[in-house]
Amino acid sequence: MGRVDNRSIHTTVVRNAQFVSFISESRAASRRHPDLHDRRLHRQKFIRTVLGVALATAFAWVAIESAQALSIF
Repeated sequence: MGRVDNRSIHTTVVRNAQFVSFISESRAASRRHPDLHDRRLHRQKFIRTVLGVALATAFAWVAIESAQALSIF
């Protein structure tokens, strides 16, 4: 990339200040519409977390019920 003449805009460190201000004002960089791959990864992580919590809860329930059953006899 060559040099850019920003004299008509203003002197900045950023190459195209108008584009940067447009992106920041329009919130185009927000995570409002992540791509499908990221959504799938987040969904898989959520499902793994839910299944892990359900498995831990089931294990704890079996352990508590077994302890109560053994204490009766």
